Amino acid sequence: MERFLLEIQFDGSNYHGWQIQQNAHSVQAEVNAALQLILRQDIESLGCGRTDTGVHASQFFLHFDCSTNIPDDFFYRINQILPSDISVVSLKKVADDFNARFDAVSRTYNYFIHRNKSPFLNKFSWQYGLPLNLQKMNTAAALLKNYTDFECFSKSNTQVSSYVCKIYHASWKEEENKNLVFEIEANRFLRNMVRAIVGTMIDVGKEKISIEDFIQIIESKKRSNAGASVPGKGLFLTKVVYK
Repeated sequence: MERFLLEIQFDGSNYHGWQIQQNAHSVQAEVNAALQLILRQDIESLGCGRTDTGVHASQFFLHFDCSTNIPDDFFYRINQILPSDISVVSLKKVADDFNARFDAVSRTYNYFIHRNKSPFLNKFSWQYGLPLNLQKMNTAAALLKNYTDFECFSKSNTQVSSYVCKIYHASWKEEENKNLVFEIEANRFLRNMVRAIVGTMIDVGKEKISIEDFIQIIESKKRSNAGASVPGKGLFLTKVVYK
């Protein structure tokens, strides 16, 4: 058996996230089925992480083990088999003990907000046209690096061993068209974490809560104190870094 690292991209609009679930359509199920059809053996892939329902990925990695040779026309064939909203970008042989999830040292997400109604942006961005104080939102974003326990931004009743995440970078920027992009990089993320962070910072931006309130929310460790989660359609996993 040899281990391979596969890089893919996907539009998550039609999926309940990456991971296989009972009675739900997942990206992983589509990828496994395509790999099994080409390689003619059972394939169980392991992704670099989970994504929420409707969330997209411009870079996502998974590993799988295979006992047969990879055909020369692998990329053409698998991209023909996969649905149009999933594409394979690269394939690399890796060490037998490589793990796509646990060997990742950082992941970066971007959240996109468009300010004016647009039929061309609506699928991959969230429309929010009310006034926002971007300076205060960036102040709140910078404070995230001061903390490691983010239970307040985790989906309720999620079974995890730890709520500790190390955030390396978090910031907002306004583009020339006045649309907003939030970028956050960390070693790991909790379920629903980025969407809950963005929703809470929107409350800061519209001055519903203060910076002091934002700090108290983090320190409370209670999801009920944080803001509503923003829609998944504006969220992209954009970068995964390995050792």
